[in-house]
Amino acid sequence: MLAASFTKWDYTMISMILRSCATVALAVCASFVLSAAEPEWKVGLASVKVTPDKPLLLSGYANRTKPYESVAADIYCKAIVLEDRDGHLAAIVTSDLLGFPADVAEPICMRIEQKIGLKRSQILLNSSHSHAGPQLTLKAPAKNGSGEALRNVEYTRQLQDKVVDLVCSAAEKLEPASLSWGTGVINFAMNRREFTPNGVILGVNPRGLADRSVPLLRIDGADGKLRAVLFGTAVHGTTLTGDNYQLCGDFAGYAQAALQERMPSVQAFYMLGCAGDDNPYPRGTMALAIKHGQNLADEVVRILETKLRPVHGPLTIAFDYAELPLQTGFSRADLEKIAANRRDSRNFAATQMLAILSRGEKLPDTYRCPFAVWQLGQDLTLVGLPGEVVVDYVTMLEKALGPNQLWIAAYCNDVFGYLPSARVLSEGGYETRGLYSGSAGLFDPKSEQVVVQTVRELAKKAGRKLPE
Repeated sequence: MLAASFTKWDYTMISMILRSCATVALAVCASFVLSAAEPEWKVGLASVKVTPDKPLLLSGYANRTKPYESVAADIYCKAIVLEDRDGHLAAIVTSDLLGFPADVAEPICMRIEQKIGLKRSQILLNSSHSHAGPQLTLKAPAKNGSGEALRNVEYTRQLQDKVVDLVCSAAEKLEPASLSWGTGVINFAMNRREFTPNGVILGVNPRGLADRSVPLLRIDGADGKLRAVLFGTAVHGTTLTGDNYQLCGDFAGYAQAALQERMPSVQAFYMLGCAGDDNPYPRGTMALAIKHGQNLADEVVRILETKLRPVHGPLTIAFDYAELPLQTGFSRADLEKIAANRRDSRNFAATQMLAILSRGEKLPDTYRCPFAVWQLGQDLTLVGLPGEVVVDYVTMLEKALGPNQLWIAAYCNDVFGYLPSARVLSEGGYETRGLYSGSAGLFDPKSEQVVVQTVRELAKKAGRKLPE
């Protein structure tokens, strides 16, 4: 009866409405499919050569008495800028350098913010800790005279300019990309805390802890082709020893060069982990630096050929400074005794502490350190630790955060000296030597608790699901 009441015009209108609805529904479905197929990320890449144009004093070994004699391989700073679908941005800077101390790093970040709006929390500066690169310093030590040391100051200022321009350049080159990640392993990492009847020395400890993992982030373009790879190890940049006067990026530099030679359209980036008490093994020659680099490149290629895990957004960053406690209660006589003992690894810090007292100032009881946690969806957590972090912190942070989907980087944002664990402090040895940049002092065992708690709180704030 109802159908009989409809006219021919009514049926025509109903038919048009149904066709229109169907068209809209198909358009919505098509839009959803296209949106789902689009890369979740945009990535910008940039690289700049930072090989000095004239010989400079090298970093890492105090026994060197002259500038480098030749360039074995060019060194670089590189930048990756990430942007998720919601427009959240972040930049990783890698470098073939010993490390960025705070007085060098902070002005870089401030200028980047002024130029392109990236906040301090959105910038992660990392170094390979190569001991075959130029010293970074903004203050020329009097003992080195005005010539050689002032050239390092000039170089450092120029480097700051280059890093600022580098990040700005990468930010201008954002292109659709997809991310995935995986982990491999290398076999040349060796714990160097050798126990002897006379205490812990810098040596070889096959039974000691070592993080031999090779974390890797693959960056593909919208066409599915590999554009870049970010990879890391937890191995000191010390294949080359204090008698080396050739400039290069050590094994990490050679690994990046080998990858880019094999894959000319791909940019390779290296990010160092908790290598505070681990050295390459064996070490001592340029041939070994090249060999370790080739072995690392081989492993990166192998990982790239495996099935990697996709990394989705959004990108959430938590960043903060923590006051790490320093040891207190030293008398002037205590410090004079430590400073006079050349075999005591703490003698440099003690000398600096005595200088503070001689100026009539109070010794600091904390050191302010930057910490960062980047959360990429629920697929990957990147922890950025400051300083030369010993390998104990890998185990502690895996327990505090959970061991999966976790990448722990060190030598980030401020390389002020070693960051030892309570165990290392109790055992003694070179890694207990304290601050060599930014301040003066020796870390207290309680600093371990502050580090772990700070990182756990930042991870929670960034959205990582933590174990109970």
